[in-house]
Amino acid sequence: MDLLAANAAYYRAFAEGDVAGMNRLWADDGVSCVHPGWPTLLGRQPVLDSYRNILGNPQQERVEHRDDIAILGAAEGRVHCIEFVGGAALAATNWFRLVDGEWRMIHHQASPIAVLATPEAPPLSTRLN
Repeated sequence: MDLLAANAAYYRAFAEGDVAGMNRLWADDGVSCVHPGWPTLLGRQPVLDSYRNILGNPQQERVEHRDDIAILGAAEGRVHCIEFVGGAALAATNWFRLVDGEWRMIHHQASPIAVLATPEAPPLSTRLN
């Protein structure tokens, strides 16, 4: 699976409420996560517990993503994208490590951005100030 496919699998697990799929995506160690408005979560178990709670919440807004940009290294890669959650646009970074030939997530962070963005608007990378 390539890096962008791993990133798409992350958002697919969100869309489907797939806790097992989310668990498979995360590396076994060295992981961290910063959900919008949350303190930093360190370690696989606290991170996975947070996703179990989020995905099990019937009030959870749909999470969509777009404008994915991959930055590849030899054994790690990052995907920067924009998330749309409940009408808010968030800048997201999803950091992966190559483990036994598979991209496994080691860090996720999403923060609100102060730019007018909607899922239907042109990609932000094509806009001028």
